[in-house]
Amino acid sequence: MKYTVSLLLLALLTLTATVGFAQNAKSPHVTAESPDKNIKVDYGQPSARGRVLFAKEGVTSLEKYGKPWRTGADAATEITFKNDVMFGGKHVKAGKYTLVTIPNEKEWSVVLNTVLGQWGAYDYDKHIDKNVLEVKVPATATKAPVEKMTITPANNSLAIAWGGTMVTVPVMNHGN
Repeated sequence: MKYTVSLLLLALLTLTATVGFAQNAKSPHVTAESPDKNIKVDYGQPSARGRVLFAKEGVTSLEKYGKPWRTGADAATEITFKNDVMFGGKHVKAGKYTLVTIPNEKEWSVVLNTVLGQWGAYDYDKHIDKNVLEVKVPATATKAPVEKMTITPANNSLAIAWGGTMVTVPVMNHGN
């Protein structure tokens, strides 16, 4: 009897530890840099795993259209510009910013904010007065599904792709 109780207790503890670990598992962390080293992006990289990624309210999805998203997993995505740039046609000073997106079916808003170290986009409304800019860019379909969310900084753009959607923000050096 003691053996059976001990075995059940051990099984329960193992199951609890496994579930707890799975819930606390973080997505891979990625640092991507443009070839000219002017743009660097740090983000958590979520996987689609067959889930609906973006949808309107009332539809089960990871993110809702029209709601701020951390643009990745875990901590909010951060972007660093080594030099001043024109980001989506708007001037941005060299420095480090939180990058938040607001996905919609046909276009996304891409927001840069000066409050660093945010977890997710839960406090977006609280820090909205620290937004440096917001640009709207068209959402386009990818040629093939993108399993792991990918942010690709190039010398003249920043592309975000996940699932069947991609957005690209034009980026140009400013004053060089």
